[in-house]
Amino acid sequence: MRAAYIGLGNMGAPMAMRLVAQGIETTVYDIAPAAIEACVAKGAKPAASPAAAAAGCDAIGVCVPEDDHVRAVLRGANGVLAGAPRGAVIALHSTILPATAEELAREASASGLGLLDACVTGGAARALQGKLVYLIGGEAEQITRIKPYLDACAERIVHAGPIGSGAKLKLCINLITYLQWIAAYESLTLAKAVGLPQQVLEDAGRGNGQLTELMVQFMALHKAPDAARKSENMQNYLRTQLYTAEKDLAWALKLAKDSGVALPGTALASQIMARVYAVEDAGRR
Repeated sequence: MRAAYIGLGNMGAPMAMRLVAQGIETTVYDIAPAAIEACVAKGAKPAASPAAAAAGCDAIGVCVPEDDHVRAVLRGANGVLAGAPRGAVIALHSTILPATAEELAREASASGLGLLDACVTGGAARALQGKLVYLIGGEAEQITRIKPYLDACAERIVHAGPIGSGAKLKLCINLITYLQWIAAYESLTLAKAVGLPQQVLEDAGRGNGQLTELMVQFMALHKAPDAARKSENMQNYLRTQLYTAEKDLAWALKLAKDSGVALPGTALASQIMARVYAVEDAGRR
């Protein structure tokens, strides 16, 4: 199997490196040359465009921030659809609207390509360990066709249904995550206000099962000294996480509106994530 990987950010780079480590010939592309160079140093092959990366590949992974970025990667003379060979399968790992996945699947099919909305959950550390969970929408035959590619990074594959179902499931799962962050943050805020150490709260929450390991990892942010948390590098990192959270929550609210249901907790969450992520922005806290 030959693979391409486009988008070498926080999740994309470790996923691409996992493919290389598992012996899959992997060509990579990113708009940041340094990101390509880092992967090439570990055994990947460089490409000058998405089309060039996809040429001759069986599986093409795409992990870029938003729907418009995914469209840009796939379309145009330098896009994946122009470069991928007939029969290849594109796996979209970005958290996008289901309608975007459906739209791009139709375009891929017209070019003789398969497309899956293969959303991922688990984080960068689990990506390197090959312990991600894939939430996939699309045809079962296409999942089977690129199974070695998927198995390289994941310990579990959930086939959620037809195209768009993976994106729907990811938005639902992300709601749980962000609402957990809020619960952890506000519990910690109260504990500190009444003089309880954070460690005592964590020990109690772990003991009765209400604090998961992911929640405890998130709470570590609020253990950092103020100077470290407010540093430019940390704030830049946190702001990136914040923008992702706000985009995911906005898409969940759009999906809810289109589906005729109300998510008042999600609406509130979308307004306070700057506070939860400790981003120094007075207008959004």
